[in-house]
Amino acid sequence: MGRVSVTARPQNRVFGKQKRHHTIILASGDMVRHMTVRPWMAALAVCMVGIFSIGYLLATSYLVLRDDLIGATMARQARMQYDYEDRIAALRAQVDRVTSRQLLDQQVVEEKVDKLIEQQQQLSSRGGKLNALLDRAESSGLTDKSPHTDTSTPAGKNEHAQLTAPKAIEKLLSTGKPADATPDNSTLAYVPAPETVADRADRVFSKVTLSLKHIEQDQLTRIRNLTADASGTANEIQSIMHNVGVKVPNAIAGNAGEDTDSGVGGPYVAPENVDQFEQSMADLDMALTRLETARSAAEDLPFRNPAPGKLVTSPFGNRKDPFFGTLALHTGTDFHFSPGEKIKATAPGKVVSAGWTGGYGNMVEIDHGDGISTRYGHMEQILVKVGDKIARGGVVGLAGSTGRSTGTHLHYEVRENGHPVDPMYFINAGTRLASYISGLGAI
Repeated sequence: MGRVSVTARPQNRVFGKQKRHHTIILASGDMVRHMTVRPWMAALAVCMVGIFSIGYLLATSYLVLRDDLIGATMARQARMQYDYEDRIAALRAQVDRVTSRQLLDQQVVEEKVDKLIEQQQQLSSRGGKLNALLDRAESSGLTDKSPHTDTSTPAGKNEHAQLTAPKAIEKLLSTGKPADATPDNSTLAYVPAPETVADRADRVFSKVTLSLKHIEQDQLTRIRNLTADASGTANEIQSIMHNVGVKVPNAIAGNAGEDTDSGVGGPYVAPENVDQFEQSMADLDMALTRLETARSAAEDLPFRNPAPGKLVTSPFGNRKDPFFGTLALHTGTDFHFSPGEKIKATAPGKVVSAGWTGGYGNMVEIDHGDGISTRYGHMEQILVKVGDKIARGGVVGLAGSTGRSTGTHLHYEVRENGHPVDPMYFINAGTRLASYISGLGAI
């Protein structure tokens, strides 16, 4: 086996001084090798040893701290996941609240729509009843003096609001943006809208409800005015009829409950759920009934002039008898007529006498009811017979001068329960009644 020896000997020389380099000699058997060790080689070796040492230390540190780094990373990822899950849960809760609010708003709006439709139907029903009462009032000669809107035609402003209100609400509900909709440019964000459907619907409902209230108030005003007019007119007619001693039916005086012949009665029980509008219509109906009864009673009684525009030749009362020259009671009123001129009934009734009657000559008596009758005497010819029903203005005969008569004329009498009364009381009362009952002054 060879021997290896290492000998370092300097090689470099410097002027005036020789610089020696270390030489490494390798000997193996007969083979000898040498290598000069220069400074940069030593530095390179030191650097390599340093790099290796640093790498070793880093590798050792990584192996030691690896578990801690992995754990921290996983914990951070877990926290991020939990944060996202919490955010998603919060958004879901917000979505649930939004949905619940929308459902609640929809329910509230539907309830208001139902209530509004119910009010509309109620007003429509009331309008039908009111129109019937208005027709009755018009036929009774009453006129509505209060300003109002005709609720029976769609042309009225309030009626237009009433008819179009459900359509407006339906349009609002179908086109309106949901109250809590999320803007299109948002991502997982909740931005509440500044106004909800319920808020917008409340404004519409308020306007429509106010319009319906105006309609109802107008109707109530009209009803009350007509009730007052009907009651006042009935009272005036009643007063005029009382002045001539005519018995007023209980329906006019409003004392139907005192009529023992009607067969009604029972204990008094307070009414249930009295509605102001219904009560007002009931009052108007009662007032119109009184007025209609008064009109009917007045039209059925002899309040008309049997000879309009003709001369009165002899009034009712004591006078000098044309035949005896002594004082006698004239039981009627004489009107000048031309021979053969038609004589007409002053009120409808039934003929109870038609023929020659003593000093009356040819005479017709008509019963008008309530103990009131009229007589038409001295006629040339009678055109009716007993039992005939005659209408107002019906011809009963032709004027003449029969019986105790000095010339062609009409002897006209009005009797109450068989006793003669001054016909002029009835004629003058008829003139006053004509202002309340159209056509009463003519036959």
